[in-house]
Order: sequence, then structure tokens, then C-alpha cells
Amino acid sequence: MLIYLHIPFCHRICPYCSFYKHTPGATPIPRFIDALLTEARQRMAPPSPVPRTLYLGGGTPSMLSPGHLRRLFDGLAAITNLEALDEITLEANPATFDLAKARLFRELGVRRVSLGIQSFHGPTLGSLGREHTPEQAAESVRLLREAGMPSVNIDLMFSVPGLALDDWRRTLEQTLRLEPDHVSAYNLTYEEDTDFFEMLAKGELDADEDRDADQFLLAREMLTAAGFEHYETSNYARPGQRSSHNHGYWNGEDYLGLGPSAVSTVSGIRTRNVPDTERYVKMIETVGNAATESEALTPAQLRIERIALLLRTSEGVPAELLEETDPSRVVDSGLASLKNGRLVLTPEGLPLVDAIAAEII
Repeated sequence: MLIYLHIPFCHRICPYCSFYKHTPGATPIPRFIDALLTEARQRMAPPSPVPRTLYLGGGTPSMLSPGHLRRLFDGLAAITNLEALDEITLEANPATFDLAKARLFRELGVRRVSLGIQSFHGPTLGSLGREHTPEQAAESVRLLREAGMPSVNIDLMFSVPGLALDDWRRTLEQTLRLEPDHVSAYNLTYEEDTDFFEMLAKGELDADEDRDADQFLLAREMLTAAGFEHYETSNYARPGQRSSHNHGYWNGEDYLGLGPSAVSTVSGIRTRNVPDTERYVKMIETVGNAATESEALTPAQLRIERIALLLRTSEGVPAELLEETDPSRVVDSGLASLKNGRLVLTPEGLPLVDAIAAEII
């Protein structure tokens, strides 16, 4: 089973981010960590499956103080054997750690850090509301390497309004100079309840499918030429450096989400915790859980989700999942092919994955 811990705290709220997050406020962080560990003890107790991976996301997990990080990881180590996990990933903001803290990440058992760099183009960082500079971003990679971090991922974002193709090329060139183990390159999307969504509605920002495709294809061209495997629509890895946690999610493994707003899918039951940190803590302290939504997924719903997720991967969708669908039009148009009993998108189909999934499903 995959374990996800949601740490909702951020120093600054980025205008494009739709995840549940907030600046530290009324809820003391030690009290929040204690609630998170209480939930973990209850939901990870036998007969719950043994965890395979642990992913700390947010929010900004790396903004937790060294003392808070130790409190959290010591508590997790008392619940499960962290050393036996396939992977422990921590999301980090370049502006939130120094060498001592990077060494602490490693000491606590973190084996993979996903750096939310987003861009090495200063004006783009400004429009995205990021609090680090291009220089700080590059330095954060060096600090993680000096601390002995086994795997470093750089998160990037493209098709940001005002980001020209040459600016995106320079961001990719700088990324390659830093020699990361993994790169996640995400197309900006406009999500409800974000400042960017409101700005798009007012005409202050724009969406451009041609810009999306041009920058997607440039990333694919440059990263694969540099030896990265393009193993999922937005993800590229050096051989042996794929994200085990995310790969499990795309392949339909059960996952347990802990923390405010976290979603779980276990044995076909999907639950969601309350998206409110103060209420989350009080519910854990008083009733022992914080789930406010629960749904039993049908086999048909699970099959559709698996098709949509696997279509994004280089392995593609096995034929047995496609028995009730007709992918012939997508294949005939050259956007996908059937290989070894699996439907796999062609390079021409990759930028259109969402539309193709909707067509097939």
C-alpha cells in the first residue's frame, strides 16, 4: 500500500495551486503532528496492508522545523519500519532548507526529494508566486547532493503565460546542467478556487493549446535526448530512478492518505478527510477519524480510472481493460498503437492524452 501524508503549511500561497494549503496559523504544528500520527496509528494498524512507499506532500513539508520533522519521523518509525519501505519522498521548496536541514532529511530516511523549482526564468517565478530565485533553486540541488540524497527530482511548469519557447528551452538547459535523477514537467492548468482561474476568467491570463504542445514537445525532445526515459506524460527519469510511489498510483495500487483533505482508496472504498486543519485535528482528537466523504467505487469506475491513468504511462493500457471500449479510431488516426496486447500512445498522441482518454472511455 502507498502512504501519503499531507502537510498543508506554506509560507506563501502560490496563485496557481489548487491543493489544500494555508500559512501556519491557529493550529500549533506540534498538535497537528500528534493528530497526524494518531490517524496513522489507527489507519495503519493490522490488518491494514504493510506500507510499500511513503510520500510527504503539501503544502510544503520541507518548511517544518528540524524539531517538528524529528517528531514526525520518530512517530512514524514507531508505527512502521521506515527502512523497509521501497521509497520515502519529501516535497521541498528551495527556499526552505540549508545544508544542515538537507542532511537531516537524509538522516531521517528520506531517499527522494521532489524540488518545487518550477522555472529557472526569473519573471516566470515571479508570476507563479515562488519565493526563491533561479540561483537559490540551483543551490538547493547542490545542497541535496552534498547531503548524499540518493534521488533528486526537479519539478518544472510550462505554458505559463509570458513564458516564451526560448525561455522554456533555457530552463530545460539549466535543469540538465544540474543533472537531476528525475524531472517532472507539468503543463499549467487553471484550477477552480485559484487566483489564476479568476485571472483567466477576467481575460488577464490566457490558455493556448499550441503553446502547450510546443513546450511539451520541446521538453520531451531535450530530456529524452539527454537519456531520460519518458515513462509518464509529465515525468522523465534516469534509468532506475522512476518514482515508485507515483508508479504504484498509476497502476491502481491501494493508497492511504493521511492529513487534512487527504484522499484514500483502499479495497474499492474512497474516502476524503475534511479539508480544514483545525477541524481535522479536533476530529482526530475527539472521534478518532477525520473522513467526511466516503464512496464505494464500482468495478466499472475503477476500470475507467485505471484506463485514464495507464494511458499516461509508457507501458500503456492492457487489452483486458479495453474490452468494453473501442480504441480503433484513436489507433487509425495514428495517436496510439497496439503493442504486445497494450494500447500505447504515439509521440503525436502524448500531448492529447486527456482528450484521448475521454474519447476511449
